[in-house]
Amino acid sequence: MRLCASICLFLCLSLAAGSTNIVCAASADAEDSMYDPFEKTGGDAGAAGQKVSDPLEKFNRGMFVFNDKLYFWLLKPAAQGYSFVVPEPARMCVKRFFLNLITPVRMVNCCLQGKFKGAGVELTRFVVNSTSGIGGLFDPSYYCWGLTSQDEDTGRTLGRYGLGHGIYIVWPILGPSSARDTVGLVGDSFLDPLSYVNLHLWERAGIEAYERVNTVSLKIDAYDEFKKSAVDPYVSLRNAYLQNRQYGLQK
Repeated sequence: MRLCASICLFLCLSLAAGSTNIVCAASADAEDSMYDPFEKTGGDAGAAGQKVSDPLEKFNRGMFVFNDKLYFWLLKPAAQGYSFVVPEPARMCVKRFFLNLITPVRMVNCCLQGKFKGAGVELTRFVVNSTSGIGGLFDPSYYCWGLTSQDEDTGRTLGRYGLGHGIYIVWPILGPSSARDTVGLVGDSFLDPLSYVNLHLWERAGIEAYERVNTVSLKIDAYDEFKKSAVDPYVSLRNAYLQNRQYGLQK
């Protein structure tokens, strides 16, 4: 029963967080490399040079509504309660820890894209932040040398080699994606250090759920503001996702 409850909690939190990650700036200070696509790109997906077919729109809209309801019914209340108990500096330490943990994903993909300087930055950040930064809780590599993490993943690597998005997909657990980026997520999973730690399913589910709640708690009203300004939130989120991915390829 405890295992089933843990799995359900993980799925529910991930469902909602998947869609909100695109519109929620995951950091609260300048040291992070994450960006808000609404501030750095304009127009629609076509203006960003991205055109993706959406033959699964009926299914995708259903998943969007499902994720949306779970956000307001479960994830947002959990994040609000968590942010009330845990001060923002502590939540930022948690965010930095997880950012540091998945360094292999960014470093390997920098190498695959021929961005060896970026890979060197990632390696330097990992060594410095894991030692002087106490396991990645702090970011002395940014404050001392201005080194920011490289926003790279396997999906972007495939895009740089000319592979298009394919079709747009809204997954019930992972949120907005595409055929290409779904394959990329599989590649990322092989580079995630947690995949090689002997964890029970409920333990991994708890870690993932906690990371999601912590991330959303850092900018809890971003999704609400996005929905209020969107005529059709589904289309706006799809365009924001495409702009986000296109911006990464242009860097």
